[in-house]
Amino acid sequence: MEIPAAMRARDPAAAAHSSTLILSVSAAVVAGFAVLTQRDAGPAVLAAHGAAVIALVGVACACRLTTADRYDRLGLGLLTAVGGVVLICALNLVSADASAAAQAFFAFPVLWAGSHLRPAGVVLATGAALWGEATTLFVLTPPLAAAVDLMFFGAVLVVLAVMLVRSGRVQQRLVDALRSQARVDALTGLVNRRVFDEALAGARTQRTASGTALLLIDVDTFKQINDAHGHPVGDAVLVHLARILREQVRGADAVLSRLGGDELAVLLPDCPAAVAAARAAQVHEAVRSTPLTLADGTLLSLSISLGLAHTAGQAADVEELYSAADRALYQAKRAGRGRVAVATAGLPRQAAEPEQGVRHRAPAVG
Repeated sequence: MEIPAAMRARDPAAAAHSSTLILSVSAAVVAGFAVLTQRDAGPAVLAAHGAAVIALVGVACACRLTTADRYDRLGLGLLTAVGGVVLICALNLVSADASAAAQAFFAFPVLWAGSHLRPAGVVLATGAALWGEATTLFVLTPPLAAAVDLMFFGAVLVVLAVMLVRSGRVQQRLVDALRSQARVDALTGLVNRRVFDEALAGARTQRTASGTALLLIDVDTFKQINDAHGHPVGDAVLVHLARILREQVRGADAVLSRLGGDELAVLLPDCPAAVAAARAAQVHEAVRSTPLTLADGTLLSLSISLGLAHTAGQAADVEELYSAADRALYQAKRAGRGRVAVATAGLPRQAAEPEQGVRHRAPAVG
């Protein structure tokens, strides 16, 4: 049985490691407490402590031996928090201990939950702690004293939980921002080379009837643009091209990437060769017909060269896909720039020469 995602751990691997550690330490503490303070207690008290130690060790071993994904799906993190509350409550009742020290132990499951679980899990763990404390107090102390202690310690638990949830949300936002920065090119907003390589590698395992297409794009005379207008204009050119790419190719259908410098790439999974060629022509025409407006109001016409390759769907052909697209790109530039060259992936090694590797070149638009 799987628990809802809202009650799972934020980082299952870290939570599993923490569960193993805290449960092992708790087992040692309970065993030491029984030996040092409960030696003269009755058999029921000693048996309860022994059962608690066995349960703690058992769950700790389960957390240690299972995978992080299975740990999360089975809710062992939630069990660590809620089970800890039940265990503390049971030991307090068995040993008839309603002291402030005994009540303070209910804060530990809340602390652990706030550090590792998502908000719904923290709420459940906090509610369980309040229930456990109320049960202990009203069973072992007079109602008035129990109500006063519950009000005080309950407020502490709730405030603690709220602070931890807010801290966790801030931390998660920071983590998400760092992950986004690690995957997105800061200038253009397109994904970076790392994400592109992952997507290209993933295409190896995808066998589709339509195949996979790759479009490489290079800005013609980009160095001259930087030399004549300055690097800020060069950056503006890349931002301009990225915007056009997003307008012409839906992100849901493709991986739009900046590979580095002025080289952009569009990976089109499950895309027929004819559709990929049409997309390439559309991008070329859109760039040709949409000049960049400079700060002084003048229009800077842009030219791009495009190399397109397509694999028919065999996984092994993907390794050749990038090389074929790269050869086509350089063929387009050597043929005069400002055009689309279409190649086929999976060519024999001797067919790597541009004149052999390029089977078809789309006519230049305009």
